[in-house]
Amino acid sequence: MSFIDIFRPLRRSQVQRWRELGTYQATFSVFGTDIYNSSIVRSCVRPLAELSSKAEAKCNDPNIERILNDRPNIYMNGKAFLSKVRTRLEILNAAFIYIERDTRAKVTGFYPVPYSYFEALEYNNGLFIKFYFPTDVDPIVLPWADLAVVRKDYMKSDIGGDDNQSIIEVLELMSTANQGLVNSIKATANLRGILKSTKAMLAPEAIKEQKDKFVSDYMGLENAGGIASLDATQDFTPIKMEPSTATFEQMKEIRENIYRYFGVNDDIVMAKITKTEEFENFYIMRVEPFLVDLSRELTSKVYGKKADDDHKIVYQSDHFAFVTLDKKIQLFSTVVLYGGMTIDEWRSLFNLDHIEGGDVPVRRLDAAPLDAPVAGDDDKDGDDDDKD
Repeated sequence: MSFIDIFRPLRRSQVQRWRELGTYQATFSVFGTDIYNSSIVRSCVRPLAELSSKAEAKCNDPNIERILNDRPNIYMNGKAFLSKVRTRLEILNAAFIYIERDTRAKVTGFYPVPYSYFEALEYNNGLFIKFYFPTDVDPIVLPWADLAVVRKDYMKSDIGGDDNQSIIEVLELMSTANQGLVNSIKATANLRGILKSTKAMLAPEAIKEQKDKFVSDYMGLENAGGIASLDATQDFTPIKMEPSTATFEQMKEIRENIYRYFGVNDDIVMAKITKTEEFENFYIMRVEPFLVDLSRELTSKVYGKKADDDHKIVYQSDHFAFVTLDKKIQLFSTVVLYGGMTIDEWRSLFNLDHIEGGDVPVRRLDAAPLDAPVAGDDDKDGDDDDKD
């Protein structure tokens, strides 16, 4: 069954809304879906998605590992798959992944579900999720057992994460400040003032005619120079426009509030981090928890009760990706020569190929394999034999 197919029809007489512990809520709408239209929100989510997408899946089942890393589904590769899941998690606070299986229950694909909102249903004492979509596509119903779900801000609901209500007000404030700046620029760019005629007691029609002619001649787009010419019968008094806009400090505080909500800062958004420790801390706090959650959820939903050390899926990201070139070179004398890393493993940090003997650990004493005898041991044994 492909993802776009509707799950087999359920008998309506046996279908009812799922009831969570402590609540009767069964329909979960996504509040604040449009936050992804905000440029600053995309700027916050992009580094999270990009760093998360660099991870690789490890699994003892080569077929599942190949699917996750190379082609989880017909639409995307492994990197795009992770990026999409992380993006939907940050925007919707819940990301659902449909695990596609063939008639023999063998996993054949993983599909992030692009839902608009969903409804929990109960059928034969089992949990099913009915997904609705923003377009004219018909809703689909999928069993909970075939859905892997990762969540954040997970407090109120048993199924999905909480909504984005807490950040909507800040985003609206940022939008208002931006619109105020745009309107301020437009207002100050136009010629505004009071046109006074020195002629006595003009008829209303004549006043309106003078005003319309002045506006047409000097305040239209054709008057690119911004200069007006008047005779002695007219007097123009300009009005100085000073619209109020948010200050730099106010805009900065609004921006920082949004950064804090997504757990990023300006250096991360602008890719200006220079200290390895800062990058490692960001990875540990904002990337690694997502990979751990996704790994455990996929393991549970793919293997079920069979999940163990031999049946698990683990997403791993290269920690050395955050290490500077100088520190990578230092690893040779501090780690490789003490047997903590093979030469081939060290060379892989520079994308270099395998060399002969590079997969054998060495030690600092003479750079020989760890299981090699120490020089002089044979002579010592020979001397002992002579004494005997």
